[in-house]
Amino acid sequence: MENPEEAEVDIDTLIDEMDYIPGHFHLEMNLNFEPCSPVNFRGRDMKLKRDSLMYELELESGSQRFAVRNLLGVFSFHLEEMEQAKEIFMSISQEDPDNLNAWANLAYVYDRLDSEQEEADCTKKLAHLMGLGSEDESQADPRLRAARCLAEQGYAYVFDIGLVDEEDRMEKLTAGLMLYDKALAYGQQIPLEEKRSWYFTMATLYIRLDGILMNKGNDEQKRLPAFNRTLALLRQVTKSSDSHYRALSWCYLGMLLERKETFSTTPMGIHDCGYSGTGPLDCFGKAIAIAKDNPPTLNRLAKIFHFLGKQEMAMGICNMALDVLQDPELNWQAYCTRAKIHIKLYLRDLERAKMGLGGMPDRKNLTSAKDDLESVVKVCPCLKIYLDIGQVYYYMGVDAMQELFPVDETALDNALEFFAKAMEFDLGDALPEIQLLRGKCLRLKNEESNAIGCFKRAIELDDVGSTYTESFRCLMETLLMLFSQKRVNAEMLMQEVELWVKKAEEKYPKQRVRQELRLVCRNHTTEVIELSKAMVTRGNTELVKMLFETIKTDFSKPKLNERSFSF
Repeated sequence: MENPEEAEVDIDTLIDEMDYIPGHFHLEMNLNFEPCSPVNFRGRDMKLKRDSLMYELELESGSQRFAVRNLLGVFSFHLEEMEQAKEIFMSISQEDPDNLNAWANLAYVYDRLDSEQEEADCTKKLAHLMGLGSEDESQADPRLRAARCLAEQGYAYVFDIGLVDEEDRMEKLTAGLMLYDKALAYGQQIPLEEKRSWYFTMATLYIRLDGILMNKGNDEQKRLPAFNRTLALLRQVTKSSDSHYRALSWCYLGMLLERKETFSTTPMGIHDCGYSGTGPLDCFGKAIAIAKDNPPTLNRLAKIFHFLGKQEMAMGICNMALDVLQDPELNWQAYCTRAKIHIKLYLRDLERAKMGLGGMPDRKNLTSAKDDLESVVKVCPCLKIYLDIGQVYYYMGVDAMQELFPVDETALDNALEFFAKAMEFDLGDALPEIQLLRGKCLRLKNEESNAIGCFKRAIELDDVGSTYTESFRCLMETLLMLFSQKRVNAEMLMQEVELWVKKAEEKYPKQRVRQELRLVCRNHTTEVIELSKAMVTRGNTELVKMLFETIKTDFSKPKLNERSFSF
């Protein structure tokens, strides 16, 4: 009888000698590691990523749909939805019997379900498809199956979760690109159109990587090789027969040409690819022209321009999408993106007004956003729309400049109602954005104790390393407000401030915490001095020292409304 230990060594040796391993569960993604964040945070992040994947699935029409669906199965597995994961992998294996990842993932699920015979059948099928230990190979080349397997694995890194810092992001993006490069090495005979879908995802990974390097201020020589390659990849995608890829590739080319100015000399790839006389607007114009009759692609372009800060251009594209398809049930994306743009324009003008660079923001933007969202919420109610429309009603109900007193009680009541509806959804009680906005509404309604509870909950729900510190500032301001009204004594205030400053420093970058404390100290000087006296009396000088150091430190002022857009 064969020694089980010897058999195990043989299997491990075989795996070590393999150039690739099918399946997703061995990939070095945070998704597959033991969670370093609380379980409820991990579940929230996975469900949000899965929602993004479902949207991608609607846009994909080619073989890359299997990459999306395999990853959806992996998310279902990690969310303990075993039967759904099994069904997803089984359906892929039936539609695409040569899909190595589907068979490997299905075997992994059967192993977890203790279905030994089914697991063995999947493993046998997988070995046959890989051409292991069998002279009788299927008609398709095992190298092509390997190439598609590797490309699907590379795609998965786009949707990893729990990326704690820029180094982690760079590591995951690089891992995805390495898998695509290996896929291209195996897939010499892959049809060109299929390769172009790979090129597009590779370009997406490279653009994100370049953005990180650019923000870090890295030596441009480190950026150049990848920048030039991205141009070459996108040049290939502009020839695609898929209008969606073609339009987005021109948009991405425009983004790269805008980054040309970050180099001391024009990258050679621009000349090599024939873009020496091409400007970013030329590329953006081509993208829009290609997508003009395709609402899903127009909606994707609008979101890209929105996040690039090109609000007027994004607004025009949303209007184009709605000219083609006005039905809010079928084209809800256009209405929601246009509403987001109206909110962004309002907040942008509000920030300018607070800095003395312009007049009061046009509240018509809020009305327009409300109208768009109300059109959608009637036919497609969901968490995101309830959150967005609640945010709009909040700004309609509060004074613009200081957000300290209500101007429309009914609007604030409407905002709270929409937040309550949002919290009825699966992730409704796990989003810090909702808790922050609820707290701000309740504070305006003189329900400071309830507001404080919301701000604390928002801080607890934030990820470690988050830079969205407005909840912390609101908590400190509300505590000091209660102290000034003699509704909280010095002892209780001191305990609360000590506790939540400590929690904030564990959650956010210390510089951001001190930045917020500086604003609080500046706006509530009298209360801070009284608090400091009480702390000195009790011998707690460390926090007092920190408070006064923040007053002296010259940090740049944070944007007051940035949290609203993190979701």
